[in-house]
Amino acid sequence: MEQETKELRKAGLKVTHPRMRILQIFEDEEAHHLTAEDIYKRLLAHQEDIGLATVYRVLTQFEAAGIVVKHNFEGGQAVYELDRGKHHDHMIDVDSGKVIEFVSEEIERLQHEIAARHGYVLEDHSLVLYVRPKQRK
Repeated sequence: MEQETKELRKAGLKVTHPRMRILQIFEDEEAHHLTAEDIYKRLLAHQEDIGLATVYRVLTQFEAAGIVVKHNFEGGQAVYELDRGKHHDHMIDVDSGKVIEFVSEEIERLQHEIAARHGYVLEDHSLVLYVRPKQRK
């Protein structure tokens, strides 16, 4: 509870019950990439009286404050994850919609090399791989 309070104050946001509860959901070990509806359902499961419109409003505030990052993966709803400042890329299982995080130093190096080969310096990037489980024989 204390960690969430510090994080909200550091971001310049008032400590309110909805903000605290939504932040706690993100900090749950199982919660990585959540839609607004996922968060709303978790709140309902805990008998929280926080509406879906409030969830969207808080997520917008969190995004503006740099607490969460919003992803708009193709073919799906926007998902949010805590911004912990560590770069990673994503794979999306096209059958289940599952989001898988990964880090590859080799891919990072190649991206810098490709940009340099074309006369550029890589400032930022977003890599999303759309995958399907291998077919077993």
